[in-house]
Amino acid sequence: MTVHDDITSAQRSLDDLHRSLGRLEHQLDRGSLEMRRVRLDADHLRESLALLRAAVATPDAALRPDLVTISDTPYDISLWTDSDDEGLGARDRRAP
Repeated sequence: MTVHDDITSAQRSLDDLHRSLGRLEHQLDRGSLEMRRVRLDADHLRESLALLRAAVATPDAALRPDLVTISDTPYDISLWTDSDDEGLGARDRRAP
């Protein structure tokens, strides 16, 4: 089975669980703490499976940012003429 088949199978199982919980809610007290917890857990599983399906549908290459090549050649020294030395201030002024 492929990943998509496994996710689809898990989705079908969660749908069956959702239907079974609906029947249980009609038979039991719908507002009970236990029933609400089970319903919330089942809803979280559905949301997690949806996120997993989205992550599998989007390949990793699409999530990675484009790489930028940085040259090994030294920077032009004129780039630093007006700069401050970090923590020391400007060259022609006293440090704070």
